[in-house]
Amino acid sequence: MRVAFQGEPGAYSEAAVTEHFGAEVTTVPCEAFDDIFAAVTTGVCDYGMIPIENSLAGSIHRNYDLLLKNNLSIVGEHFLYVNHYLIGMPDANMSDIRRVISHPQALAQCEGYLHTLTGVKIESVYDTAGSVKMVRQMGDKSVAAIASRLAAGIYEMKILAEMIQDNPENLTRFLVISLRPGEPGSDAKTSIVFSLINTPGSLFKAMSVFALRDIDLTKIESRPLVGKPFEYFFYIDFAGSILDPVAAKALSHLEEYAIFMRVFGSYPRHRYS
Repeated sequence: MRVAFQGEPGAYSEAAVTEHFGAEVTTVPCEAFDDIFAAVTTGVCDYGMIPIENSLAGSIHRNYDLLLKNNLSIVGEHFLYVNHYLIGMPDANMSDIRRVISHPQALAQCEGYLHTLTGVKIESVYDTAGSVKMVRQMGDKSVAAIASRLAAGIYEMKILAEMIQDNPENLTRFLVISLRPGEPGSDAKTSIVFSLINTPGSLFKAMSVFALRDIDLTKIESRPLVGKPFEYFFYIDFAGSILDPVAAKALSHLEEYAIFMRVFGSYPRHRYS
C-alpha cells in the first residue's frame, strides 16, 4: 500500500500515515498538497493523507479548495498529537540562534514561544521536516528549525528546546482521500460541501435540516465562491453516515435549498483520547 503525504521524510503528515495505516505502509513524500491529489487521482498512490485543521492554528484552507477541485472521496480521518521542537546544527546552542524557519502552521502553533526569542527573525518555508533538512544543508548554526523529534533524528540534528507549542493539546486532524468511496462503519462521520442563493434566511434553512433531525454538526467552514464576490461554499462535517435513513433524508431536504451540493464521503470516525 502506497500513501502520499506532503513534506519531507520525518514530517508530521508521515507520522499520521504510519499511525493510521501501520508501520508496514509505504509512504510517498510530495512537495505540495496538489501533488498528493495528483498521486491519488493517477493511481500512483492508493491513498493520500492531508491535514485539514489544527486545534491551535485553525483550518488548512488550501485543502478545502483542493477537495472541491478534485473528484476524490474522503475515506478516513486521523487525529495526531503534535509536539514541536526547536532544532539546530549539532554544534549549535540557543545563544547562536538568529533565525527560525518552519512551515507557517508550525510557526503559528509556537507563536507565544517565538515571541520570547529576542532578536530572532522568523521565516516561513514549505515544510517542517524540510526546514530541518534546509538547516542541515546550510550548515549555519545561527539558523534553527521547528519540527518533530523524528525529523531531528533523521537529519542527525540537535534539539535545542522541547515541546515549544503554545498549548499541550495541539491536535491536527488529517483526512484520508481515495479514488473510491470507503466503508463508513457504525460510528461514522460525513463530509459535504454546498452553496446557496444569497437570500435572507437561506443559511438558517440549510442548517435546520440537520437540527430538525438531531444530527450533530461537528464542523462548518466557509470558503469564497471564486468569481462571485462575497458568496460562499459551505463545508460541513456531521455525525452519521449517508447510509443512515435519517442522514439521507437530511441531505435530500438540503438539496431543496442548495444550488450545488456534493458529498465527499462517509468514513469511520476517529476517536482520540
